[in-house]
Amino acid sequence: MNFSTNKIKPKVQNRYNQPDYLLFLLVSILITISIIFSYSLTIYTVEYYGYNQFHFFSRQLLVGVLSLLLMWTLSLINPDKIVGKIGMSLFILFFLLMAAMPLLPSSLVTESGGANRWIRLPGVSLSPVEFFKVGFIYFLSWSFHRRVMVMPKKMTLKDELLLLAPYFGAFLLVVFIVAFLQKDLGQVVLLGLILIVLLVFANRSFKVFLSLGATALVAFVVLIVSAPHRINRIYSWWAMNQDGILAIMPEWVDKYLRIDELPEPYQVSHSLNAIHNGGFFGQGISLGDIKLGFLSEVHTDFVLAGITEELGLVGLLFILIILFSIVWRIFIISRRVDNPIYHLFSLGIALMIIIAFLINSYGISGMIPIKGIAVPFLSYGGSSMLSMAISIGLVLSISRTISKEKKSK
Repeated sequence: MNFSTNKIKPKVQNRYNQPDYLLFLLVSILITISIIFSYSLTIYTVEYYGYNQFHFFSRQLLVGVLSLLLMWTLSLINPDKIVGKIGMSLFILFFLLMAAMPLLPSSLVTESGGANRWIRLPGVSLSPVEFFKVGFIYFLSWSFHRRVMVMPKKMTLKDELLLLAPYFGAFLLVVFIVAFLQKDLGQVVLLGLILIVLLVFANRSFKVFLSLGATALVAFVVLIVSAPHRINRIYSWWAMNQDGILAIMPEWVDKYLRIDELPEPYQVSHSLNAIHNGGFFGQGISLGDIKLGFLSEVHTDFVLAGITEELGLVGLLFILIILFSIVWRIFIISRRVDNPIYHLFSLGIALMIIIAFLINSYGISGMIPIKGIAVPFLSYGGSSMLSMAISIGLVLSISRTISKEKKSK
């Protein structure tokens, strides 16, 4: 079985064009910001654990430089030679690693919240799910082109569900590994949303999405009630937001839904305080207070709160403009490329970035329960940064297939 895209010839000249340098520049800016705040936001953490003051900075600097080199190298290679091979390799290899993690000895895995999510290597820890996401997007793009997009849109619901049944089965297996074994519901939500949106662009009917939506809602409830820690997160989230929601509902509902015994979530409350303290222009780089023992994960999951406190709403707005410009550039590449697999893959990468950002930002602001999703390009961590570098590098390589006439439009 051939996983490559060599048989799908883009309608462009044989000589490839230059990659999208603007996209590379935008990503480089966010990586540079991440390196800066890996030092600024970890002042208390290094003192608490007795690390060298440059412990996190030096590691993030190394990963950042490697990521920039990796993106640039991939951008210069013919996409027909690397996209299929790298995409399918990531899908198969890291799926097997995630499945095998419960069987690995404790010396090779790092536990978090009662689940094994990282593989411990000399000097580093590797999160397989971060790389699997990129491979999963390629697998869907490749398989949808071969099996789904070629089928007529007008089909009975039964025929469409039978057509998509293998994908549902594969996704349920991913749900079991990621949500049950690794207790990472946030990643399942992200992958599920990408699957549904890519189906939209794979020429499927609206009735399929209604069926998928109903099934996903039931599955989401089952995943929540099956894990006590998720129920507690829902209770904590409701305790913080119930006043605003119950205010617009009938009074008799209040006695059934109001929760009095749970306090406001500790992390979210301090995250909101950090955002409030930042004001319009921020307290200045390295001058924030929230990192001084109030929020332990301020350089990872809550990095946006830490950055907002030090740079203010102006700095946050600058980051939002950069991030959404990156997504917009990828959407443009996806729309202009002729290869249908490249089209779906680029679209999936853009979705991965924007969905991860929205889940994180909504979580730290208390709009939804916290899911532990890293902020693309900004959160401290080598696995997230390197996997994003691979995905952007492949998109940059794909951008070379766009003709100069289309680029000028």
